[in-house]
Amino acid sequence: QVHLVESGGGLVQTGGSLRLSCAASGRIFSINVMGWYRQAPGKQRELVATITSGGYTNYRDSVKGRFTISRDNANNTVYLQMNSLKPEDTAVYYCNADLATYYSGGYLDYWGQGTQVTVSS
Repeated sequence: QVHLVESGGGLVQTGGSLRLSCAASGRIFSINVMGWYRQAPGKQRELVATITSGGYTNYRDSVKGRFTISRDNANNTVYLQMNSLKPEDTAVYYCNADLATYYSGGYLDYWGQGTQVTVSS
């Protein structure tokens, strides 16, 4: 069994900051890409940022310069530092990992349960 456990969401005012964390646990052999996605009410889930095992990052345009993704490979953890938050950043944020376990035979997508981020105006 693989689990992705997120933490760090909450309520913050416009211009504030939050840091999300996501720890992957289980019989993990290797993690390729880790990332954060978000889904606002009535909207589709969208990519926020991803990071490869080598540290290559990718961001959606609307968060560039405000959000920073990082990861701790030794602890199978990914972070999302969110600064200068705006009301339009309000959503449930989901952690994602493309990983292989010792018994999976290949890489599969895993998701966390989601953490709510609310930015008040």
